Amino acid sequence: MPTVAATPITPPDQHVVTAREAIEPLYEKLELQTESLVLSAALEAGWSPDEATEALAALRLQDALSILGPTV
Repeated sequence: MPTVAATPITPPDQHVVTAREAIEPLYEKLELQTESLVLSAALEAGWSPDEATEALAALRLQDALSILGPTV
């Protein structure tokens, strides 16, 4: 009869991931898809690639500043 080597089982506390680690890949994928759609729409509307990229960067900055709130 064949023998089977014991497979070590990792304890659950060593499998725990943070919420950020769990959602980060999906967030990045959605961010890339959204960026692509926004840039495509801007280009189709006649914007230059530089104008579209700068506008997207400005929107990101505005969003980040609104999240951070007013600074003292």
